[in-house]
Amino acid sequence: MANHKSAEKRHRQSKIRNARNTHIRSTMRSLVKKVRTSVVEGDFETAQATLVKAIPYIDKAATKGVIHKATASRKISRLTKLVINPAAGE
Repeated sequence: MANHKSAEKRHRQSKIRNARNTHIRSTMRSLVKKVRTSVVEGDFETAQATLVKAIPYIDKAATKGVIHKATASRKISRLTKLVINPAAGE
C-alpha cells in the first residue's frame, strides 16, 4: 500500500480510471457483439441501428485512451464493411 500522501492519491485516481476504462471497454465490446450477432442472424436493420450507436462509443474509447486510435478505426471499418456487405466480412 502507498505510504506517501501523493502515492495514496495516485492509487485512488488509478482505481477510478480503472473502473471507468473497464466500463467503457465492456460497453464497447457488447455493442460490437450486438452488431456481429445481428449480421449473423440476418437482421440487417438492427445491425445498422446498433452500428450507429457503436461507432461513437468506439470513438469515445479511443479518445479516452482505452484503446488506440488505430484500433478504433480498424474496428469501425470492419464493422461497417460487415454490415454493408456481410459476404465480404469476417
